[in-house]
Amino acid sequence: MNELGVVEARNGLIEGKFTALSLLKACLKEIKKTDHKIHAFITVLEKDALKSAKKTDKLLSGKNKTEKKSLYTKQPLLGIPIAVKDNFCTKGTKTTASSKVLENFIPPYNATVIEKILAAGAIIIGKTNMDAWAHGSSTETSDFFTTKNPHDLTRVPGGSSGGSAAAVAANHAVAALGTETAGSIRHPASWCGINGLKPTYGRVSRWGVIAMASSTDSPGPITKTVKDSAIILSVIAGNDPHDATSANKQMEDYEKGIDKITARKITIGIPSQYFPKDIDAGVKNKVEKAIERLKELGFIIKTVSLLDPKYSIAAYTIIQRAEVSSNLARYDGIRFGNPRKLFGKEAKKRIMLGSHVLSSGYFDQYYLKAQKVRNLIVKDFDRVFEKVNLLVAPTSPYLPLKVGQSKKETMFGELQDVLVEASALAGLPAMNITCGWIKNLPVGMQIIGPRFSEKLILKTAHRFESKK
Repeated sequence: MNELGVVEARNGLIEGKFTALSLLKACLKEIKKTDHKIHAFITVLEKDALKSAKKTDKLLSGKNKTEKKSLYTKQPLLGIPIAVKDNFCTKGTKTTASSKVLENFIPPYNATVIEKILAAGAIIIGKTNMDAWAHGSSTETSDFFTTKNPHDLTRVPGGSSGGSAAAVAANHAVAALGTETAGSIRHPASWCGINGLKPTYGRVSRWGVIAMASSTDSPGPITKTVKDSAIILSVIAGNDPHDATSANKQMEDYEKGIDKITARKITIGIPSQYFPKDIDAGVKNKVEKAIERLKELGFIIKTVSLLDPKYSIAAYTIIQRAEVSSNLARYDGIRFGNPRKLFGKEAKKRIMLGSHVLSSGYFDQYYLKAQKVRNLIVKDFDRVFEKVNLLVAPTSPYLPLKVGQSKKETMFGELQDVLVEASALAGLPAMNITCGWIKNLPVGMQIIGPRFSEKLILKTAHRFESKK
C-alpha cells in the first residue's frame, strides 16, 4: 500500500480495500526497514500519526461509498500520510531546518500550509531532512546527516528538499511538502524520479515557513503522479492575511478538468540556451525524446531564445545571500535556544557575502545591479510568453551526483540549479516530471509557464505522464 499515490490511496480508502491505519502502518514499516540507509527523516511522528489514522477510520466507519466520496470533497487528503520538510513550523513538534541552531526548537503554531493539509485530513508522518536552512542542492549541508538517493545509495537526492523527495521515492510516504527558492523542489524531484511542482511566487503562503530568501521562497507538493500534485496544490494554495506576499487570486480546483486539454492549441517553446555544452549526453537524449513525444501528442513545438541561464547564477547568488543575511539575523540564541556559533559553514559563508553586498559602498555595485538583472530576466520571460504558452527544458543538466562531490565545488548549488534559477527569480510556476531513466537513474524534464499558469502546466504534464 505504501507505494500508492494520493489518488490511488484515496480510492482504496473510499472503496474499503484497506484502512487509514493499515496504509499508515505500511509506510511506517518501510521507514523502519530502509530509512536507516536513506536518512530521509529527522523526526518520525509515529505516535501522533497512529492516533490520526485511528480517528480517520472512525470517521469513515459505517459509511457507504457515496457518503465517503462526499466526505472527500470536503477533506481531499483524509487519511493520506504526508511527509513535511523540516522548515515548516509544526505546533508542538520539533522544527529544525536541519540546523543545530534550531535543534530543540518547538514552534507554538502551525505554518498556514500545515493548517491547510491538516484541515484537509492529511496525516503528517514525519519531518524530513534538508540542506540546513535550505542552503544547498544535495542535502549534504544538513547539520545532522546526509540523505541518500533511494535509487542509488552512493548518490545524493538533490536539495534542498532532498529528504521529502527521498521519502516519496522510497515509498516512506504517499506524498510530501517541500519548498523552493531556486530549484529546491524541482531539482530533488528530478534526481529522485518523481514529480515536484514549484507554484507561482505568492500562490502558496510562506507564513510559518523558516525563511531563506523571502522574495523567491515557494512551498509546493512533491508527489508520485501529476494528479496528486494537483490535489495538494488545490489544498495549500490561496491568499493568506498572515503573508503580505501571498497573491490575492481566486482559488482554483487544479484537479478538476486535468484530463481535458486541446494539445493542438498549445505551443511549447524549447529554449536552446537550456541545453548547455556540458549537459550530460544521456540527459539531453532523454529530454529530446520527450519533446518528440509531446509533438506526437499534438502539442506545437517551437524553438525559442532566452537569456543564457548562466546570467541568473550571479544575480541569484547576490540576491539570495542578501536575503539570507537579513533572515538569519533573527537567530540570536535568545528566542530560539542555541547560539549563533552553531551555524554551519555554508550558513556562515552566505551571511558574510550577504552582509557584504548590502553594506554601504557596495549596495549599488552588487545588490542593486543584481535586481536590475533580475528585472531583465522577468521581461525576457514575458517576451517569450507572448509567443508560446509554455516552455520545456531539462531540469538538471546532470544525473544524480555521488555523495561528497558537492564539496569539490564552491558554488555547487548554483551551478547545479543553473536551469531552474532564472524561472525562480522571475517567480514563475514550473514542474519537474520524469521523462526517462538511464539504468537506474532518473532524468527530469521541467515545464515552465507564465505566472499563475499552474493549471495549464498540470494538464500538460498529466497528458505526457498518462500517454508515455
